[in-house]
Amino acid sequence: MNIPPIPWAKVRQRAGGLAFALVLNLLLLLALFTLSPRFEPPRQEDRLPVTFDVEAGEKTEQAQAKAEKAQKREQDSAAPQKAAEPVVRPPVPVEKPAEQPPSPFPFLTLSREQMASADIGNLPKAAQGAGAGKGDSAAVSGPGEGPGGVQLFEAEWYRRPSHAELSPYIPADAPARGYGLVACKTVDHYHVENCQTLGESPMGSGFARAVRLAAWQFLVLPPRVNGKVMVGSWVRIRIDYTRTVVGDDGAGPGE
Repeated sequence: MNIPPIPWAKVRQRAGGLAFALVLNLLLLLALFTLSPRFEPPRQEDRLPVTFDVEAGEKTEQAQAKAEKAQKREQDSAAPQKAAEPVVRPPVPVEKPAEQPPSPFPFLTLSREQMASADIGNLPKAAQGAGAGKGDSAAVSGPGEGPGGVQLFEAEWYRRPSHAELSPYIPADAPARGYGLVACKTVDHYHVENCQTLGESPMGSGFARAVRLAAWQFLVLPPRVNGKVMVGSWVRIRIDYTRTVVGDDGAGPGE
């Protein structure tokens, strides 16, 4: 077996080229490490004085205190408020309204003739002028016979009451005959008010109550003393009752 000889010239040539390449690479790496900048932080000189901002510290503490107060207020506002306890008040007593007595003035149903007879405008002129007399009214014997000790005068009719005005107040079980006596205070326009019972016959017949309830319709001349009309004085009114058959003319109980 023939082994060719080793070409030492070529080996030396290639080895020299490889060594040159390695040396060149090392030089390049060394140049890169030598010329690259250093990233070290700047060094402070010890000669510079060190100062502290005192005001900034105080302001920081105040801001922290304000922040704590604001946080506390937010917590208080967020917390559920305690419901106020209801105030129990004593019940107010309700006053029961007083029962009003039934009105003594029922509605009356009158015929056309009865309404015409009760019209003051249809009265004779002599009757309308009866109050212009000069004489004095007849006083009841002795003062103090009226309510509260006032003096009473005998009533003088301006217009006598009709049967239609008196009959609604007569009791259903009233006797055939009797009378009712009341005392009334005179007011303007020949009317009377505040009538009070003085007596009746027979006793318990209810005639006095019937007169008192019907008195709102009475027209009475006020008493006269020394020619002066005494409106506000008290008069005595007596109505005599007799059970009769009522005719078409409207006649009925009278004095």
